[in-house]
Formats: sequence, structure tokens, C-alpha cells
Amino acid sequence: MNILVTGSNGQLGNEIKVISENYAGFNFIFTDIQELDLTSSTKVETFFNQHSIDLIINCAAYTSVDLAETEKALAELINVEAVHLLAKMSVAKNIKMLHISTDYVFDGTHYRPYKEDEMTSPNSVYGRTKLQGELVLKASGADYVIIRTSWLYSAFGNNFVKTIIRLSKEREELNVVADQIGTPTYAADLAEVILKIVENFDKTGAFKKNIYHYSNQGVCSWYDFAAEIVELSKNNCKINAIETHRYPTPAKRPFFSVLCKDKIKKTFDIEIPYWRNSLKKCILLLETN
Repeated sequence: MNILVTGSNGQLGNEIKVISENYAGFNFIFTDIQELDLTSSTKVETFFNQHSIDLIINCAAYTSVDLAETEKALAELINVEAVHLLAKMSVAKNIKMLHISTDYVFDGTHYRPYKEDEMTSPNSVYGRTKLQGELVLKASGADYVIIRTSWLYSAFGNNFVKTIIRLSKEREELNVVADQIGTPTYAADLAEVILKIVENFDKTGAFKKNIYHYSNQGVCSWYDFAAEIVELSKNNCKINAIETHRYPTPAKRPFFSVLCKDKIKKTFDIEIPYWRNSLKKCILLLETN
């Protein structure tokens, strides 16, 4: 099976690269913008005419949440138009598609974990464009899986974990918001689940237009997350809990975006690691590399 992975230089794409070596039966084609410009209909069509693809794993996304408020056109191009072009190719060439989305499609006003069929209502340009990407894929007629995830981090790329480690070495104190609640997701864990779904390509009916939620287990605030990062990395820095209004940002974040994972656990018979345990693995990896 030929599997195209887009956005392969990002956190999740890199994690899929790492574990792809364990899947000898699959032929992975890893691309980023240098190899495949997803915003160009001509280049996308040419690529798919030149390659035989059975499955697309779309990790490509515009993820700069605050910058998206002023770079709306670019966010739409990558999060909506690129998905439209991939979905169009999926239909034309009978290719299945696995697409990554976000907890930011919800407004965060619930106080119970969000299920896949709950009403979406994004607060930000980033959230709106990611939701539009979902809707474009749904309307295309393609066979797809959408996985919504949250608070993604990895040993690759820039992310909250690396930022807190760096700042906690440089400063004696850090202020971190304590009234935004969710769950961190170790991209390596998500990559494992994605390839388990790929292994079940024809077995479970997974690609019959399904949405799944995936994050690590447990619940925390950004403050809790930061405090655990500092403790595990053994940096001498005090973490202060503050409210969101004391740390204004261009984009509005959901206050509660915990995702319910019951559907993905039941469908694929998976156990999801607790967020603190996965964070330990990531920090240990960062320290040894």
C-alpha cells in the first residue's frame, strides 16, 4: 500500500517517519511544501498523476493560532483549500484520506468531555479554518477519517514543552494560565494510533466517513502542564498560576476542550497512555538527544 504523508516535517509527520520503519508492508511517501505544494491545484494534480497513492495521511496545517488572526488568507489556503484539493484527488482516484483536526473547533463552554457529534463553534480564525477543512472533506464524497486532537507536543519542532523547558532555564519565574483546561497529546502516541488505523484499512470500516477524538488520558490546565514539565526537567523555576485575562492573546482559546476518546478506544481496541507518563518519555528523549 502506498501512503502519502503530507506535512511530514512537522511534529506529527516526523513521529510517523520514526515509527514507519516498523511497517515494512507499507510504502510511505513523505512530503512537505518543498516536495508537494498543497495550495497549487496544478502541482497537486501533477503529483497524483505521477504517483499511485492508496491512502493520504494529511498532517499539513497552518497551526500558528495567534498569527492566524492577521494571516487569515494564508490559514484558509492551507487549512481549507489544500484539504479541498486533496479531497478532490481522493474522489477522482479512489484514495482514502486520514485528516488531522483540532479541539479548537469547539468553543470550550462545556464542562464535560466533547464527543465527536457535539456542536462545533470555534472561537478563532485557526479553529474556524480547521472546521472549514473538515466540512470541505465531508462534502467531497471521499472516504475519510478525521482525528481531532489537542495540545500536541513532540521532541520535534516548536511546542509548549520545549518553550517551557527553555524559559525555565532562563528565568526564575513564569506565569502560566490556569483556567484553560484540556489534555496534552504526545505526537508519538498519536502516530502509533494513526498507523494502527491504517493497519485496519479494510477491516473495520474505519474510512467510511468517521470522526474520532484522540488525546492522552487525563485532564490538566496549562499551568499544571508547565509545572510538570519544569519538575521533570529539574529546572529551578517557579510557575505562577494566572487567569487568562492577565495573559491576553490575539486569538481566543477554549476554556475547556477535553476530548472524549471512548469511540476511538472501542473501535480500535486501544489503550491510551496517561499524559504525565507520555510527557516523561518525551522529556527523557529530549535530554538524551
